[in-house]
Amino acid sequence: MKTTTTQPSTQQLTALSLALLFISGCSEDPVTEEVLIDFENEAELASVTVNHGTVTAHEHEGGTAARVDMASASNHITAFEIAAEPPWDLSTKGAVALALDIQNPGPTSASFYVTTTDSTGQMQIRTTVVPAESNGTYFVELSSPALEIDSGIRSDPLSWKTDYTMAIWRGGTRKLELSGIRSLRFDVRGVLEDKSFIIDNVRLIFPSDYDENYLAGLVDEYGQNAKNDFANRIASTEELVAAGEQELAQLASEPPPGRSRFGGWADGPRLEATGYFRTEQHDGKWWLVDPEGHLFFSNGIANVRMSNTQTMTGYDFDAAAIEQRSGADLTPEDSEGLNRAPNHAWPTRYVSSELRANMFTWLPQLEHPLAQHYGYRRDSHSGPLKTGETFSFYRANLARKFESDDPQEFMPKWRDVTVDRMLSWGFTSFGNWIDPMFYQLDRFPYFANGWIIGDFKTVSSGNDYWAPLPDPFDPLFEERAYATVRQIAAEVQDNPWFIGVFIDNEKSWGVMGSVGTQYGVVINTLARTDDDSPTKARFTRWLKSRHGDIDALNAGWQADFESWEELSAGVAITDFTDAMTDDFSALLALFAEEYFRIVAGAVDQLMPNHMYLGARFADWGMTPELRSAAARHVDVMSYNFYREGISDVFWSFLADIDMPSIIGEFHNGSLDSGLLNPGLIHAESQTDRGRKYAEYVNSVLDNDWFVGVHWFQYIDSPLTGRALDGENYNVGFVSVTDQPYEPLVEAAKEVNANLYERRFGR
Repeated sequence: MKTTTTQPSTQQLTALSLALLFISGCSEDPVTEEVLIDFENEAELASVTVNHGTVTAHEHEGGTAARVDMASASNHITAFEIAAEPPWDLSTKGAVALALDIQNPGPTSASFYVTTTDSTGQMQIRTTVVPAESNGTYFVELSSPALEIDSGIRSDPLSWKTDYTMAIWRGGTRKLELSGIRSLRFDVRGVLEDKSFIIDNVRLIFPSDYDENYLAGLVDEYGQNAKNDFANRIASTEELVAAGEQELAQLASEPPPGRSRFGGWADGPRLEATGYFRTEQHDGKWWLVDPEGHLFFSNGIANVRMSNTQTMTGYDFDAAAIEQRSGADLTPEDSEGLNRAPNHAWPTRYVSSELRANMFTWLPQLEHPLAQHYGYRRDSHSGPLKTGETFSFYRANLARKFESDDPQEFMPKWRDVTVDRMLSWGFTSFGNWIDPMFYQLDRFPYFANGWIIGDFKTVSSGNDYWAPLPDPFDPLFEERAYATVRQIAAEVQDNPWFIGVFIDNEKSWGVMGSVGTQYGVVINTLARTDDDSPTKARFTRWLKSRHGDIDALNAGWQADFESWEELSAGVAITDFTDAMTDDFSALLALFAEEYFRIVAGAVDQLMPNHMYLGARFADWGMTPELRSAAARHVDVMSYNFYREGISDVFWSFLADIDMPSIIGEFHNGSLDSGLLNPGLIHAESQTDRGRKYAEYVNSVLDNDWFVGVHWFQYIDSPLTGRALDGENYNVGFVSVTDQPYEPLVEAAKEVNANLYERRFGR
C-alpha cells in the first residue's frame, strides 16, 4: 500500500459533492490515504472487469487510469467491478472508507449502485450519482462511529468533514468482515444509452475530522434542512403564503386543449363509448379508452395524500394510555392520527429517543394550534422506534399556507389546488394511493387501492420484505378479499371517473436468479405440515395427483420419502433436480392462480364496471409463473420499476403475455433539494431530474404494451424519514413546504403536451 496525504482540488467538487458539504461543513485538514490500485501496470488494470463492455488503459498527465466502456443500452444491468486479490485486510485500520476517482466525460449523469463484498459473501449496498462531464472522488464508508448508530433515517447526513462524495446507504450489511474486502462493484440499471468512465486511484481514506453533532439541529420549523441553503427554501410564513397566492393565479381548472373532459385524446380516433374506462388494442398498441370512447393514456402521480408525511419525533406515551384512546383517533392504514386538539386529554409524554428529539429545532407546544398535526405510530416497518409520536410538517405547512387552523377549511383548498396542478401540468390521471377526498369531485380520473388484511394464514417466500404472502387457500383470505373490495366499492360509488383498482403491492412472490429464491414460496411451504398450512395441504394433494405413488415422486426428485405422510409432516429440501423444479413451477403457478382468481372474482362481482390492475409487481419480486397467473385474471398488468427507463432488454416478456400494462411507480431525486437521500434513482440536480423524468416517460410511451406510467410520489419524504420505515427521499413534485420543483414540472409539461401524438406515432 502506498501512503499519501492529499488535499482535493476545487475542480474535483461535483454538484453532488457540493450538495453533501452543507451537511457538516468542509474540512481544512488534509485527508490521509493509502493507495491500493493506481492502474500503473497491467496486473492492476486486469483487476477491473465489466460484464458488458471493455476495460482499457487510459493515459493522462498523472499516469495511467482505467477506461471502462459499458454497453448499457442493450443490457439491463451493466457493471464494472474492481477485485481485490488477495482480499484487502482493513481490520486494523479503524475508521476507514474505500475511495476512487471517477471521471464521467459523457453529456448525461450516471446513477450507480455501489456494492462492497467481503470474503464471507456479505454485501453493503450504496448508491451515488456521477454528474455529466465531471471528475470527482467517491467513497464508501466501511467503518466509522456513524455506522454504529441507527438514527431511523434511511440515509444520514455526512458525518465526515470531507470534500469527497459519500455513496449513500441503500441496504445490505452495515458491518462487513473488514479482514477480507473482496470487491467493489459499480452498476447502472435500465440505462438507455451506453456509458463510459475513467477510474483511478482506488484507495483507503481516513476521516481527519468527525462531526459528533451531525444529527443535531437538523430540521427547522418548516421541516426543511436547517443546516444549508437549497432550491425552494421557505424562510417565513409570509413567504409561504405569498408563493401560494402567486401560483394559484397561474393554475388552470380545465384539461388542456385537445383533451376530452376525462383527459382522453379528443383529437384522436374515437372508439366505442361504454360510460366507463376500459382497454382496447388499437392499431397494434394497447390503450385505455375513456368513458366517452377517446384513446386514453394514464400519466399521473401516485400517493397524493397525507399518509407518510409523518415522521417520528423521538417522543412517546404510556402504552396503557394509548390503548385507551378512541379508535376514531387512529387511521387503520397507518396507525397515525392521534388527536392532538388543544381541548383533548393528553396522555403522559416522554422522550423515547434523545437522538431523534434533538434533530428538531422546533416542534409545537402541546397547546399550540399546529399540535393537531401530531400523530402516533403503533407499529413501524423498520427503524429503532417501533412506536411513538409523529409530526407532519407538510400538513402543518398547509395550515400556514392557507392561513387556517381548521382542516375542514385548508384541506379542501389543498385538494382543489392539487387537481388544478395536475390539469395545469398536463397529467391525465392520478396514480395509486389517492386520498378518497378526490373520488367524487368528477374533475380528474383516479385509481383506488386496497390491502387485504386479516387473520388469515400466511406463507413465506424467504424474502418477505414488506410482509409474508397471504395463504389464498385459507377460506378466511377469500372472506377478507371480498371485504376489502366491498369497502372500496362503497368509496368509489361506481363513479365513471374511477379507472380501476390495485389490490396489494410489491409482494415478495419470488426472486429470479436461483431455484431457491424463485421457488421460495414452494420450498418453504413444503417444510410445513399440512395441518398448519392450507397451501401446504393443497400442494400435497397436487403432488399425489401428479405422481400417484410416493415411489414415482422419489424417482423424479431423487428423494427417499417413506410415505406421503412424511411429506405431509413437512420436508426440508436443499438440493434440486430438474423434475423437482418442474413441480415447483407448477405449484407456484397453482398458488398464484388461486390468489388472483379470488381477488379478480371479488372485483368482478362487486365492481363489475371497473378494472382490476393487479398487485403492482416489483421487478425484484416476480416470476414468470406469477405473471402468467395474473394475466389470466387482471384487466391490466402492473409493475413498479425503479430504473432509468423502459427497454426491450428486461421487458421482452410483454410480447408473450400481450396484455395492457402499466408502470405503477418510478422516480428520481437529487441532493440539491436539502434532503439527505435522492431516492432509488439519483439525479445530479433538479434540472437533471426533469431530464431523467422525460427520458423514462417517453420510453414508456414508445412501448406498445404500456397504457400508463405513474410517478411515486407527489410530496417529498420527510427530511428525517417517514414514520413507516425512515425513507427520506427527494422524490416529490412538491417539497415539504408544498413548493413545486419547477424544472421537474416544466419537463412534465413538455412531455404531456405531446403525450398522445408520441404514443400514437404522429
